[in-house]
Amino acid sequence: MKNRIALVSLFVLFVLAQLPAQQPLSLSQAIEKGLKQNFQVLIAQQEVAIAQNDNNWAVAGKYPAIDFTLNVNNGYQQNNNPASFLREFYSVSSGIQPGVEAVWVLFDGYRVRFTKQQLETLERLSQGNAQVAVENAIESVILAYYNALVEREQLEVRERVLTLSRDRLSYERVRQEYGQAGAFDVLQTQDAYINDSMSYLIQRTTFENALRNLNTTMGEPDLSVRYTLTDQLAYEAPAYELEALRSRMLANNRSLQNLQVNRELARIQTDLRETTRQPRVDVRTGMVYNFNRNHASTGIFASGEERDLGGIQSSSFNGFINFSASYTLFDWGLRQRQIERAKMEELIAQLNINDLQRTLSNNLENTLAEYNNQKELLAVTTQLVNNAQRNLEIAEERFRGGLINSFDYRTIQLGYINATQSQLNAYFNLKTTETELIRLIGGLVR
Repeated sequence: MKNRIALVSLFVLFVLAQLPAQQPLSLSQAIEKGLKQNFQVLIAQQEVAIAQNDNNWAVAGKYPAIDFTLNVNNGYQQNNNPASFLREFYSVSSGIQPGVEAVWVLFDGYRVRFTKQQLETLERLSQGNAQVAVENAIESVILAYYNALVEREQLEVRERVLTLSRDRLSYERVRQEYGQAGAFDVLQTQDAYINDSMSYLIQRTTFENALRNLNTTMGEPDLSVRYTLTDQLAYEAPAYELEALRSRMLANNRSLQNLQVNRELARIQTDLRETTRQPRVDVRTGMVYNFNRNHASTGIFASGEERDLGGIQSSSFNGFINFSASYTLFDWGLRQRQIERAKMEELIAQLNINDLQRTLSNNLENTLAEYNNQKELLAVTTQLVNNAQRNLEIAEERFRGGLINSFDYRTIQLGYINATQSQLNAYFNLKTTETELIRLIGGLVR
């Protein structure tokens, strides 16, 4: 049995010795890393850049389109007609025709203006979606960080209990040497020490997994990198008031703001559909230069005479400015149906807002109630831990004084472990609920 205990102790020491060097990491640093390396945040940022690139008057169609044209014409003609006065000849012709043409929409029912508003609103929507991605990333990092803190705290509890078991085993052996303890007491103490060693190693693995999960959440490319968490568990929880939270939620909730932007997009779409009822006026202007060259061969006339027909060159320059107007007189009600559809979609967007507001209000009340419940539960478990810790200290003194047996001492020891686990679970649940509460009111920002 002594060999088994020695092997367990050596294995625990070996595990501790093999831990790699650690880097300090606070919660704010973890959030910063997560925002820099989170793929969803990076994708959302690129979508914002795309929307900013598209938000331009040129994309909206405000400016004229200017085209350069170039036509090159080449031809060959061969003529053999005995009935003609010019019986036989052939000619080669070539020509080049460069030109510049501009088309500008003078009026189209203010469609350009509404399109620009649509592009601006789409940019705002992309920024809102990016903020939602940021919220999700921050929330994930916060929960992963606090989970690692809780697992570290549980590991420290296991380590303390393991130390107590080791000291108790040494004490029992000394008592056995002096005939004050029997082999049964020593065996029971040894079993407790081995169980505590196993629990410590299991908790050590759990803590390591929590750290790796934190690395994954932060987007750390090297999952083997270890951090020393510098933040500590703070058991004081602030108080929140429902109406104040509700006002902030209705004003700052990101999902609600995005739906409001969608409603604005639906309104702009209705305005765009309304422009189809207006006439369209275009101006088209440009200039064209035309150069032609025709070279003919020697021609044979009806009299039999051969004569060199020579070549001819010609050029011309044309400029123009044209106006055109169009208006749809009748389209079997198509435009009206499209306008009605746009108005219905606008109404749907408003109904989505109303539905989300009701859902968010319900979630806010439930989350706040859960938060207050976890807050009270944390206070109770904290008092329970204080009592269990004091009870453990008194039990240790009484055990060394021979006033209680090893069974009673072990029961008190297990009670301390259970109390600390209940406290840490209550703390993590409180932080989870508080983070959700802050997210609902739009408080998770860079």
